[in-house]
Amino acid sequence: MKIALLGTGFGQAHAAVYAARGDVEVVMFGRDPDKTAKAAEQFGFEHATDMDAAFTDDSFDLVDICLPIGLHADHVLRALEAGKHALVELPLADDLADAQRVIDATARSDRQVFVDMFERFIPANQALFDAVGDGTYGRLEQLNLWNTTAHLWPGASLGLKVLPLEAMHSDMDIVTRILGMPQDISVATHARDEKSGSIDALLTFPGAMVRDSVSALMPMPWGARGGYTATFTDGVLEAASTMGFDGKPTGTVTAYTAHGVTELDLPPADQYTAMIDHVLAVLRGQAENQITPASVLDALTLTLDLDRAVNSTQ
Repeated sequence: MKIALLGTGFGQAHAAVYAARGDVEVVMFGRDPDKTAKAAEQFGFEHATDMDAAFTDDSFDLVDICLPIGLHADHVLRALEAGKHALVELPLADDLADAQRVIDATARSDRQVFVDMFERFIPANQALFDAVGDGTYGRLEQLNLWNTTAHLWPGASLGLKVLPLEAMHSDMDIVTRILGMPQDISVATHARDEKSGSIDALLTFPGAMVRDSVSALMPMPWGARGGYTATFTDGVLEAASTMGFDGKPTGTVTAYTAHGVTELDLPPADQYTAMIDHVLAVLRGQAENQITPASVLDALTLTLDLDRAVNSTQ
């Protein structure tokens, strides 16, 4: 399978997964010749600066879009028009009308479109989905989600203007998959400067509440850390993970019930590897697409609602 990988920034996270496989051929595309060559060569890929070739070259099967958010929808549509499958980094779009255009075009096409909702492949999150679906600990009453990070991506802003779409969208996907759309949203914010901020969002539902906290105020040795505390009528499920700048991630999921404390035995999994494994399995007819554009619309709607709540006062 031949893949056109668009983008040399976050595209490197996808590139690392492809480089570990022996069943794909990748060409990395970027606008800056030197930056593109440097990024591609570390993974052993060919590289190019003419992005039009990703769509006009018939040898490409899949276009992997890791470009700025405002370019996502148009590039997915172009891939479909060219008769190619598309994988796009989250979020699908920064506008619901653009997202709907992609959904409609996908429905008319015989090509597959995937949105990188990587959090659906994290074992700790799958444990939460299963616990809610199976009623393992009773009914979910309260969910606290949290993510705190240093500036691990040089040059990238993590200020209030971008945090909802860049850092809270995955959490909103978890929320909508479990509880649907909230009755009410309220937010509290803090800005250290234009590139560093924190947000607390409170979402209320019939019989349940969710608090989602995200912060980009941490020093570099902190790395990135996150998790959740899910309180049910008959127990608590708690997850915690770290992604240090040292490249040594850790993670645990613990259940607390009247019978005691149990650490869940979950399989190790890298979410990006699992996501790309899923994409390639679907394209080979071995699985059904679990990350379609239509499946992310509620999460995108809620994320854009949060974005308006956060930035309407900025």
